[in-house]
Amino acid sequence: MSDFLLSRNQAGRLLLTLQDGRTHEGVVPVRAFPLQAPGEFVAFMSLEGKEVAWVDDLSTLPEEMRALVNEEIALREMMPTIQRIVSVSTLSTPSTWDVVTDRGATKLILKGEEDIRRLSGSTLIITDSHGLRFILPDMQALDKNSRRILDRFL
Repeated sequence: MSDFLLSRNQAGRLLLTLQDGRTHEGVVPVRAFPLQAPGEFVAFMSLEGKEVAWVDDLSTLPEEMRALVNEEIALREMMPTIQRIVSVSTLSTPSTWDVVTDRGATKLILKGEEDIRRLSGSTLIITDSHGLRFILPDMQALDKNSRRILDRFL
């Protein structure tokens, strides 16, 4: 049971109503650990940037509220998943990478090897020159050519 109610107003913005009756229009759910614990530790931030509610585990919310939170997070967060590395312009940096993601084929520019960050065992975050982050959830699951290219940068 949560300490608040969550709904959408007529304009489609999230409306959070606390047990004491206070309401906050336009709240934004923000995950504390979006990659390591995506379903846990979610803060609801007011338009003023103040935390107005907190949930330790989204699974404790009623299904309708959980769906609203997940919809809002999906609109806010975008991290394409790299499925394949087709080619790189050069084996040193900066280099242009042709990759296939879950959102289609794209090119990204890697400024330096430090733009490849290991999160855990085989999970990587790759940040391009524009600050867009791509996730590679399991580098061992890549095809042989993609792994060979990636190994040269690790």
